[in-house]
Amino acid sequence: MGKRVVFLKQLSSGLLLVTGPFKINGVPLRRVNQSYVIGTSTKIDISGVNVDKFDDKYFAKEVQKKKKKGEGEFLEVEIEVRKEDQKAVDTPLIECINTIADMKEYLAARFSLKQGMKLHELVF
Repeated sequence: MGKRVVFLKQLSSGLLLVTGPFKINGVPLRRVNQSYVIGTSTKIDISGVNVDKFDDKYFAKEVQKKKKKGEGEFLEVEIEVRKEDQKAVDTPLIECINTIADMKEYLAARFSLKQGMKLHELVF
């Protein structure tokens, strides 16, 4: 079973930047390989969403060093920054989603294939 997400942009590494939005279906800003994505004809206007600051460096994990006293505070600050970035992207996106009838329910629903359904025969 998969989740429906909103495509924001393609990163320089070839990965796709997607979001749920988090408030609707729990998917945060995330990089996804193209082979795990099925494109549909559903369109949402994302012109009001600023995604310029998100690149592969934003998602890169830092090399873990031995913990010293006081490093827990640094990690908490990084988590807060990510939460603020998520809200900055989701707020204008949710406004656009609310203007389209049934789009919120569509994104909240999970994608799955039933018995006898063939993915290559589906028309999105």
